[in-house]
Amino acid sequence: MAKASEMNNGGQSGNGEPYFCKECKRNHTKGKIYKDHLKFAWFEIDKKEIEEESESNEKELESEVEEIFESLEEEEDYIIELNEMEEELELELDSDSGSDSNEVIINDANVSVEAVKKLPGVGEATLKKLIKAGFSSLESIAYTPPRIIQNESGLGDKTTAKLIKASMSQLKIGFKSAEDVWEYRKNITRITTGSQELDDLFGGGIETGCVVEFFGEFRTGKTQIAHQLCVNVQLPEEDGGLNGNALYIDTEGTFRPERIIQMSEGLDLDHKKILKNIIFGRAYNSDHQILLVKEATNLIKEKNIKLLIVDSLIGHFRSEYVGRGTLAVRQQTINTHLHDLLRLTDIFPELCIIVTNQVQSKPDVFYGNPTVAAGGNIVAHGSTIRVYLRKGKGEQRVAKMIDAPHLPEGEAVFSITENGITD
Repeated sequence: MAKASEMNNGGQSGNGEPYFCKECKRNHTKGKIYKDHLKFAWFEIDKKEIEEESESNEKELESEVEEIFESLEEEEDYIIELNEMEEELELELDSDSGSDSNEVIINDANVSVEAVKKLPGVGEATLKKLIKAGFSSLESIAYTPPRIIQNESGLGDKTTAKLIKASMSQLKIGFKSAEDVWEYRKNITRITTGSQELDDLFGGGIETGCVVEFFGEFRTGKTQIAHQLCVNVQLPEEDGGLNGNALYIDTEGTFRPERIIQMSEGLDLDHKKILKNIIFGRAYNSDHQILLVKEATNLIKEKNIKLLIVDSLIGHFRSEYVGRGTLAVRQQTINTHLHDLLRLTDIFPELCIIVTNQVQSKPDVFYGNPTVAAGGNIVAHGSTIRVYLRKGKGEQRVAKMIDAPHLPEGEAVFSITENGITD
């Protein structure tokens, strides 16, 4: 018994003095040997298992992180390919949902679309997104800011930058000599207004590749000139036309097919054919007006549009942005809208854009004409050519050249008759 007691007490006297247990590495006292031993022995075992498990988890986590970084360091072309696969899957799901109105028909015969399709990184899904957003040619991609392409097409910034760079490279956009510019300017086509004097004021007719602004009071002939140009643009080139169609964006509800019929009959033209070749869009607010101009990109190529008219430019903006607090936002929105129009003339050099503008009175003018064009300096800088219209005697109207980069100031008198614009 004494020997057993000594063994149990680790060789101690058994008088309640503590002894050191080598197994659980703790001191035990008599009466608590097994209880303490089991408690500390289990604790050590659990602690050791937890430490071993945490070490293995850390190693697994480190290996997973290394794998993630290795995958992120793969080539960019592989990432682009994965994105295109996802885009194609999204488009397939959209088509399966029955949204036929969102489908885009890609015409492989179209040279411009084929050129875009050959750009690096452009697959079927990317091509469809570009066409839906109105970027169906190299020019439209090269001349548009990257932010606009990203917002309207949903493409990434790296993909957009690569597309723009490639488009500029193929179009050879850069410096050229003034002689080359002069050779281009000599071949610019023009639209006759129907009045010889008014044509002479523009140097032979209203030229393509620019934005022309007509502004004046009510009943000065702004809308009448717009209607007449819709008819004249369809004439053959030898008769002062462009053999093209017209796109008319009406913001004030003043477009009248009856007036088109009168002007067509005045030129012995088939009014049914003339009306058919005029694409009409009614803008019900400023946002809708901006949207119609953006959507015009695809229509211009598809419908052979050579004339785009916005009548009038600022009407909706004046009614929707009221008060000085909204002035800055209004002017910036108009500025963006005007640059959308100017960009169309860069993309389509054979396109002529006509905008009509309202006027306002300056209360601080006591002598002279207090009438100025609405829109301030933003519209003044955005228009390429500006012409002020005012009333004359009877049917007569007076057009004054206010600003043009290549034309002197001057005036022309024309008449508005039942058959249209004449001298």
